[in-house]
Order: sequence, then structure tokens, then C-alpha cells
Amino acid sequence: MKTNLMIAVFSTVLSFGCFSQGSKAVGSNYDYDCKCLGLELDGSVTVESYGKGRNYLDASEQAKKNAAWAVIFYGIKTGSGGCSPDPLLFSPEPQKVYEDFFNSFFADGGAYSKYVTLQDEKIKNKVSRNAKKGKEMQQRMVVVRVNRAGIKKYLKENNIE
Repeated sequence: MKTNLMIAVFSTVLSFGCFSQGSKAVGSNYDYDCKCLGLELDGSVTVESYGKGRNYLDASEQAKKNAAWAVIFYGIKTGSGGCSPDPLLFSPEPQKVYEDFFNSFFADGGAYSKYVTLQDEKIKNKVSRNAKKGKEMQQRMVVVRVNRAGIKKYLKENNIE
């Protein structure tokens, strides 16, 4: 009898602990898609992108990488019209075929940073940014401009098709 009571109390305490931790970290565990905000006349696209990181800078850099990744491999399918829903690469699993190239391209300070900028970010967004925090991670939304034409040219120069 005592054993059954102890098991019941222990499982109740454990379940409350799981629910309370899950509700604190929900925002940083959800993944968002990149959303098109507009097409520029120079061949670049303005997108709303999310990134996760230990702090603001890590999350912002990850959001920039996610935007470039979406343009190259998935295309931008949501948001206002103008952005191409087609990815730059159509070959099956190009991230695996050209793994070494893309590892260096998306490394911290890699070539991706030449093609993704925060020039469309408004001061209001920087001050009151859409942030979701978990215990160890935080997620940030940033507005970035991805030079789609520049990335396409760079990939062709490196024989990535």
C-alpha cells in the first residue's frame, strides 16, 4: 500500500515538473519558416527570418544563415508575393552532395555573410524585437535582405548546380 502511494505521489510530482518546464521553453523550441516581405529590383529578396542562439548575436546570425539556407535549398513560399518559391538548387540533396562546400559557406564569418544583410531592419524592430526565450536558448526574428542573384552567381562560379 505504501509503495503504491509513493509511486502515485512520485509520478504526480514528476508530471507537474515536466509540464512546468515545457511551458517555459515552448517559444524557443518552435521553428518558423522564412516569410517573404518583398522583392528588390537588384535581384535580392527581403525576408523575415528566425534564428536560435545562446544570446541576441548568436540568434541573429543564425537567422541570417536560415534565410540564406531557405533561398538556396527551399525557396521562399510564404508571405507577400514577389519572392521566388523555387530554390536556387534543384538537384536531389545538394547539401549532402556538396557538404564540404556548404560547411565552409555557412561557417561563422563564411561567404554567406557577403550575401545577407540587415539593411532593411528598422530601428523599431531592433528595440522591440519579437523574442521568445527558453531556459538556455532564445529565438529572434530579424528582417534580412538576401542577395539571391549574388548567391546564384557565386554557386555557378564554384560549379555548384
